Amino acid sequence: MRAILEVILIVLDLYIWLLIASAILSWLIAFNVVNTRNQFVAAVAEFLYRITEPALAPIRRFMPNLGGLDISPIILILVIILVQKLVAYNVMPYFV
Repeated sequence: MRAILEVILIVLDLYIWLLIASAILSWLIAFNVVNTRNQFVAAVAEFLYRITEPALAPIRRFMPNLGGLDISPIILILVIILVQKLVAYNVMPYFV
């Protein structure tokens, strides 16, 4: 059971990195640093959008409009870190 919890923690850590990559890529696209007409960039952007959007959409529904600033990835990262800490400190000690 401890191995399953370790895998869950690793998956959550990987998802945090995917959120960060998605945010950085959206900035690069918005400032025309990378071109979405490039097939590789478009494929990576589509992948990151499909992976992160199901978790970000419910947060965006409850967030007030802050203009061009989207803080939903930050909120989701904080929630994921909270879940990781809860699992690490409250669940894993019972499966030693």
